[in-house]
Amino acid sequence: MADSKEGRGDIHIYSGIDDLKTELAEYISDLSEKSVKERGFFSIALSGRSVVNFIRKLTGTPYMITVDWSKWHVFFADERAVAKSHPESNYKLAKDEFLSKVPIPSSHVCSINDNVEVGIAAQEYQFAIRQHVKSHRVAASVCTDCPRFDLVLLELGPDGHVASLFPGHTALCVAHDWVTHIVDSPRPPPERITFTLPVINSACNVAIVAVGDDKADAVRFAVGHTTGGNVDWEDYESADADSSPARLVDPMDGKLVWFLDSCAASNLN
Repeated sequence: MADSKEGRGDIHIYSGIDDLKTELAEYISDLSEKSVKERGFFSIALSGRSVVNFIRKLTGTPYMITVDWSKWHVFFADERAVAKSHPESNYKLAKDEFLSKVPIPSSHVCSINDNVEVGIAAQEYQFAIRQHVKSHRVAASVCTDCPRFDLVLLELGPDGHVASLFPGHTALCVAHDWVTHIVDSPRPPPERITFTLPVINSACNVAIVAVGDDKADAVRFAVGHTTGGNVDWEDYESADADSSPARLVDPMDGKLVWFLDSCAASNLN
């Protein structure tokens, strides 16, 4: 069973991680069904090493039968600039633990080019996403010049980072690109690509998962009330460099949902 609290978005708190995983699988399944009925596709962007483990219940019953996997298009909200066979690759983890266990066509998985330097990889990934928007496999936002993913699934870091957007990093201020790159990640490996805040905040749905005591402070700050509603689009270039990146996640015309275990939510009033 989940408890709910008020804050930014819908906040669901679970007594155990297994309950969280069960509800997250049902949430994603419901979004998939709705998107396929409305548009004929379901576009999902994955981020974070633990996210793949959180969604593994989708590989079991009843979802293997009830989900229309042929309509899924999978993207990565961030990726490490390493070979796809490297243990640090988000793609490798997703393939080994999730993608290889469900019948999503391989052509529906959009991963980065691991044979070029990170800046070029970011540019190529942005171009690939644009092609998906042009072909309507990914919707376009009516509010911004950004793709409108059906779901961006993020994991909250202990420092408040999401995707590869870290506190104090200049990547937080990128306002006009869909994908950017960094070469100085405070967590190894240093070179990464990441969705920008405008892309995350253009999604139809954003879900952020946090579990564990080490996330409690980050959760408390990130889910607190904002003083002025949605983050002003023009303010991205002057975003507070010391603020929690997760606090800047505020979908302009979409829904924000938090999936928390009781440990991560322990500092919420």
